[in-house]
Order: sequence, then C-alpha cells, then structure tokens
Amino acid sequence: MEELNLDWGNLPFGYMKTDYNVRCYYKNGEWGELEISSSEEVSIHMASTALHYGQEAFEGMKAFKGKDGKIRLFRWQENAKRLQESADGILMEKLPIDLFENAIKKVIKLNEKFVPPYGSGASLYIRPFLFGIGAQVGVRPATEYMFVVFVSPVGPYFKTGFKPVNMLLARGFDRAAPQGTGHIKVGGNYASSLKAMKIAHDKGFASVLFLDSKEKKYIDECGPANFFGIKNNTYITPKSSSILPSITNKSLEKLAEMLGLKVERRAVPIDELETFDEVGACGTAAVITPIGKIIDNDTDKEYSYTKDDKPGKISTKLYELLVSIQTGDTEDPFGWVEILD
Repeated sequence: MEELNLDWGNLPFGYMKTDYNVRCYYKNGEWGELEISSSEEVSIHMASTALHYGQEAFEGMKAFKGKDGKIRLFRWQENAKRLQESADGILMEKLPIDLFENAIKKVIKLNEKFVPPYGSGASLYIRPFLFGIGAQVGVRPATEYMFVVFVSPVGPYFKTGFKPVNMLLARGFDRAAPQGTGHIKVGGNYASSLKAMKIAHDKGFASVLFLDSKEKKYIDECGPANFFGIKNNTYITPKSSSILPSITNKSLEKLAEMLGLKVERRAVPIDELETFDEVGACGTAAVITPIGKIIDNDTDKEYSYTKDDKPGKISTKLYELLVSIQTGDTEDPFGWVEILD
C-alpha cells in the first residue's frame, strides 16, 4: 500500500481530499446499490428539499489504527441508529443499518492509506450524511434522497489538544427549542449556533455554553458537544429534550461507573456551575475538552476550574481510558470496538 508523506502529528481538524467517497440513492421507493466516486462534488436539483427546507442529517465518526496496525471502528452501530432517528425526525427515508455498515467499511478500505498511524494522535474522520434531492416547491418531504460518506484524516479538534479551554456562556442565543430538532443531528442546529460561536471566537473563547431556550436556567449544549461536570465522585451531565444524545457521552458514563463514580443525567441549573470540581465538553471530534473557565457574557461572572492550566484528574482518567479502548491499548469490556478485516 502506498505510504503518504504527511506530518501526521500536526494535522488540523479539517477537510483533506482523499481518493474516494461512496454514494447511494433512494428513488422509486427503494435504495440502490453503493457507488464509488472520486469526485468531491454532488449534483442536486435547484429545488431540492435539502436546499430549501433543511432535509439534511449527518454523523461524525472516527477510525483508529492500533499498535498492531489494524483499523478499529468505535460503536458505529450507534451512529447508524442515530442517523435513522435524525431521518425520522425530519421525515427523510431511513437508511438501513446494513447499508450504513457497508458504506463506512467500504470507504475506509478504499482510503486505507489515509488512516493515520498509531501514536500520531490523529485519526480518520468519517462523515456520513443524508439529504433530500427531490424537487419540491411546497413545504413537504422529498421523494428522493442521497446518502454519501467521505473521510478525512484529522488532528485534534482544538489546536491545544487535551488542555483546558475557556468557554463563553451565551445567554442571548438559543441553539434549539425543547420541542424542536436539538435531539437529532441535523444541519439546522449547527447553523443556529454559528453566530454565537463567532462572537465567542472573536472574544478569544474556544466555544459557547448554551442554556435551555425556555427558561434560561439550565445548562444545555456546549457548542457542538455535550457538557459534563464532576463533583462528589459523581459524573453529572444534563438531561434535556433539546440536547443531542452524544455517543461519546454515553460511553463516558459507562467508564465513569467502571471507575467507581456515580452517574447522574438530570437537569443541571446554571447556579451549579459554582460547585463543580471539573467540567468539560465531550463528543466525537475532541473526545473530551477540559474547560478551564466559563465567563458569563452578560454578567462577566467567572467560573474557574483549573489553577495550573492542567485537566482535572478524573477527566484525564476518562479521556485516557476511552482513547486507549478506541486504539486497542486497553481491553474493551463493552464490545464497542470492531476490528476491520
């Protein structure tokens, strides 16, 4: 296999052209066969529902190379099920689990030379997405859909890697409504977060902490990730109908229990920020992002969680344990990892 001359240890978290992507169409009431493409472009009707009515959903996954040189996938079945839930939420045709599986495994094998080597700190990011390509002028679901999977080798989501970052608490912005689409992974949720994220970045913050849109009393999402706090030997993460159920967060809950912590998924009032020993954001892209400070954009109140600019001990244990399971360095007691042939 051809070897790439890439600086694997210094890759950004961004798009890099690879050799192939895979595609599949839903037409005439059925899914077609997987197609292999080397084109980075897709052609859709100018009246497609994806462009006009937001019929689009996506997933984010990673493949890892272990010390043995074998490629590992982490809990891909959860991503497949979540994409089905997203499709159901905005009335798109649901993708069969076996078609999802075949697509992601095929695209990895086709681009195997782009899987970063073990120990580089990088991984192969996998982006499956589904969108309406059927033309509609009235507000109604499409009758035709397209499913695409592409990959890109990536480095850490934040340039600082596994180091504490500062977050801006954005009271004046809502990511998603309680009865809306916050619980599914659709593009509109991310579009609605862009302005707040830009304000945070312009002020020197890594990301935004959103509050619930109904009462502005409870912690919701943490930018594009889930929030968690640790105190009294307990892992606490918000429960809300407008939060995306993070596969990483679900995994961390299990690992926290394995480490002897109690786990609570419940409403987390903003006043509780003062009581946590450690806080962080978690998701596929960064795994865990330790939070050093949270600054309230309206009151300038500051919540601080680090004295020496180092991640908390429990966050560090959880991060190292999850990553070591993903790369095969630690035994996987839950059957989360699949080694590709």
